Amino acid sequence: MATYGHYVRATETATAIVPPTRVDTALTVVVGTAPLHLAAQPMGVNKPLLVNSYSEAVTQIGQSKKWEDYTLSEAVYSEFALYQVYPAIYINVLDPAKHKKTETNVNVTLTDNTGIIEKPVLLNTLVVRKTQAAEPLQIDKDYTATYNDDEQLVISMTAPAASVVATYDYLDPSMVTEDDIIGGVASDGSLKGLELVHQVFPQFGLIPCTILAPGWSHKSAVAAVMKAKETNISGIFSGLSLADADTETVRNYTQVVEWKNKNNYNSNSQVLCWPKVSLGGRQFHLSTQLAHLMGQTDAAHDNLPHYSPSNKGLQADSSVLKDGTEVYLTPINGAYLNGQGVHTALNFIGGWKAWGNRTTAYPSKTDPKDTFIPVRRMFNFVINTLITTYWSKIDDPTNLRLIDSVVNSAQLWLNSLVSRGALLGARVEFREADNAKTDLMDGIIRFKVYLTPPSPAREIVFDLEYDVEYLSVLFG
Repeated sequence: MATYGHYVRATETATAIVPPTRVDTALTVVVGTAPLHLAAQPMGVNKPLLVNSYSEAVTQIGQSKKWEDYTLSEAVYSEFALYQVYPAIYINVLDPAKHKKTETNVNVTLTDNTGIIEKPVLLNTLVVRKTQAAEPLQIDKDYTATYNDDEQLVISMTAPAASVVATYDYLDPSMVTEDDIIGGVASDGSLKGLELVHQVFPQFGLIPCTILAPGWSHKSAVAAVMKAKETNISGIFSGLSLADADTETVRNYTQVVEWKNKNNYNSNSQVLCWPKVSLGGRQFHLSTQLAHLMGQTDAAHDNLPHYSPSNKGLQADSSVLKDGTEVYLTPINGAYLNGQGVHTALNFIGGWKAWGNRTTAYPSKTDPKDTFIPVRRMFNFVINTLITTYWSKIDDPTNLRLIDSVVNSAQLWLNSLVSRGALLGARVEFREADNAKTDLMDGIIRFKVYLTPPSPAREIVFDLEYDVEYLSVLFG
């Protein structure tokens, strides 16, 4: 029953134009192994960790110089120290309860009451005695145990001693296999490894845009699972996976294409890199630096992914194979790899640059949206933004107000992308031909979106001609 009124009052109507939600264009999700023994507050195992700063990363992930053993350290250093982009999601699969070994009654010789253990000791398992039969000593009372800059565990006694006996567990990263990286669904329903990519948005409200597994993505089984996640993140979002070709067996650029085809690196949303790059003697997987270079490039262009990372500066002073052999490619060599859907590094004009625009779908596919990296990323960006923006409209009444709200607000947003140069043109339509009456009755409505991201100018041609008419200047 209507309430009798005798007053001035106001009501509110929802705005017909819906502002778009913000979608980070280059959020990386990195799956690998962490040096938990060096972390002050160690992250969990198979639990996504959101990191917004270098200090957070070092505190929870740890920082090691042994990147082959602890692959997350490479990504942390590249992201925060070299490219200074954030945030990032890290997933550690190195399990101290599983990937460990035990040393019992190890004699540690002391010099000036100080001794060193080379192994990556888990401090919560360390037991120190004066002799094998003696009672355990108390840490921080009878002795201290800390890691030095060389990642050695230093035991310092508070009372004079020539030696002690230590028992401990230590991490063994060599026990980690590609099955740990791939992960899956455990018997208790929990997710592991790459399967945790699906948990990032429900847990943090952030969309994974780039999937990395440095040191593992050259394994075809790992790359295949990364590839499976690209267009099905949390069941609806789209992203990109970056992989590396093997730099141990593939020693010449002419061998890369055969390796790529043999190992089935062929996807609209996958980028393959070869070789590695090095800075100050420290090797990086090219996929690692490329991921962070994309974030840096996006940040320099209004946080939009329409600029290609190609021909942008890498943090490198050489490109190398796994054994350290330096690789110098000419533009012709680089163009050959690019033409086969492989991204590389080139030192030609302006220092070391990322070089290549194609996904691994090229050259078997030529559709720009499936083969050009920035075009593919713009499609992903538009897809993900439309999903997050209009998710709130799910289950609203299917009427003209809903349709007009979606069409008008989406068009305004697309127009803004055009005005900023991220799209050459775009429009959204609600077409009768796309919407059968039976679908409308069943609550299914379809909108057609046309968009044209700019293709990268991969080839610029100047045509020079000798003009004889200019000889007339000889006669004044």
